[in-house]
Amino acid sequence: MRSASTGVRVLQGRHVSRCDGELRTAWAPTAPARTSLRVNPEATRQGRQRARWRLASTTLHAPLVALAVLSRSRVPMSDSTFQWALIGPGSIAHRFADAVARLDGCRLHAVCGRDAHRTRQFADRWSRPGDAAVLAHTDPAAVMSDPAVDGVYIATPHGQHFDFALAALRAGKAVLCEKSLVPNLAMGQRLVEAARAHRVFLMEAVWTRFLPLYQDLGAWLREGRVGALRGMQSTFCFPAPYDPDSRIFSPALAGGALLDVGIYNLTATRWVLQHAVGEVPPLRDLQVHAKLAPTGVDARLAVTLDFGDGLVSQFVCGIDGYALNAMHIVGEHGAIILPETFWEATRAQLLPARGTPETIERPFEINGFENEIREAMRCTRAGEIESPVVSHAETLAVLGWMDRIRALAGVKYPFDDDFPSPLPGHRPAD
Repeated sequence: MRSASTGVRVLQGRHVSRCDGELRTAWAPTAPARTSLRVNPEATRQGRQRARWRLASTTLHAPLVALAVLSRSRVPMSDSTFQWALIGPGSIAHRFADAVARLDGCRLHAVCGRDAHRTRQFADRWSRPGDAAVLAHTDPAAVMSDPAVDGVYIATPHGQHFDFALAALRAGKAVLCEKSLVPNLAMGQRLVEAARAHRVFLMEAVWTRFLPLYQDLGAWLREGRVGALRGMQSTFCFPAPYDPDSRIFSPALAGGALLDVGIYNLTATRWVLQHAVGEVPPLRDLQVHAKLAPTGVDARLAVTLDFGDGLVSQFVCGIDGYALNAMHIVGEHGAIILPETFWEATRAQLLPARGTPETIERPFEINGFENEIREAMRCTRAGEIESPVVSHAETLAVLGWMDRIRALAGVKYPFDDDFPSPLPGHRPAD
C-alpha cells in the first residue's frame, strides 16, 4: 500500500531504504515482520529459557519494502521551536531527551522504537504538562514522513545507524547520530555523500568536543602550558555481562570495545593533537594487541598510535573489566591529567615541572549533551550541512583509524564485505 501524502510505500510492516540500487532494511519491528527475524532459542538469562528476537544480518539486503521518502532541499529555517525525533529509546536517549527538555527553542516531538510498550513509556516520561504529548512510533517511516520533524537523533546499536541516518537524510531531516556514526569508513563516506547530495545536516554526536572543560583544556594546550607535546595515555574500560545477542557482543550489531568506547580515546587523541600541534600528523606506525570475545568482537584492545619524532598516543579500551578511565597528556615541561571519566570530564589538573599545580572545574550546564544539541540546531537553522566542531572529515578520519585497528585485531562484521574499505592496502580480517 502507499500513502499518497507521504510517498512512503509499506509492505508487511517493514521499511528499507534504497542505497545505490540495493535495498537495505531500515527497521525490523518486533512481531509483524517475522520473516526478517530469527529466534535464538538458546538464549537464557538467570536460568530461564527465553526466545530473543534478533535482527538477522541477512535482512540488510532483504528486498521486501522500499522506504522511498522524497528528499527536499534544505534552506535556512526560522528560529521557531526545533522539533526533535529520537530513534532508539535506550539509556543514552534519556540523557538526550533530558537536555532537549531543558533547552530553550526545542522540544522532543516523537520517539521511535521496536518495542511499543517501552517506546510509549519513554514518550510519556518526556511529555511535558501544557505541551503536546510526545508521539510514540514503532514505524520509522512515521518519523521520516512527518513534516513537523526538523531533526532526528539516532541512538540505536551501531549496526543500525547507517540505515536510519540515510533514510533521514533522504527525507530532509537533520541527523545527529551517536558514536560511532557507522561501523566502517565506506559507510561513513556514503552518508557524507548523501548529506551533500541532499544538502542536509549530518553530525556524529561527539559531545566531548563541546564540553566546557575541553575549551579550557584546549587553551592550555595552545598556550603551551606543558611545553611541546610528547604523548598521551588514556583508558576506557567497563565490565559488560556477556550476552552474545547484545549490542555489545553481537557482530551483526557492530559490537566490541572499539566502536562502543574506544572511539572516545581516538577522538580525544585527535583533539589534543589539533590543539597542541595544530594538526593531526600522519600515522607512522600502528600497533594493536587484542583480546577477542567468543563472538569475535574485540573485548579489549591495547593500541599505540605513533606519529613520529617520539610523539605517541597509547590507550586501552575494554568491555571485560575496569580501569581508571583517566587521560594523561604529557609535555616537555609538565602534564595535564583528567583523573576520571576523561570523555565527560568536569575537572582537570595542570602539573608543571616547575611552578604551582592548577586545578579547574567546569560543571555541565545541564548534563553535557546541551552544546552538541545547540550546535546541531544552529547549523540546521543556518542551512549548513556540517559543523566545524565535528566535521565530516573529522568523523571519516576516525573511521579510517578504526578500520585499520579492527583489521589488525582480526575483527570483521557481516556487512564489511558489502562496504569494502577504501584505504590503500587495507586487508579486512578473515
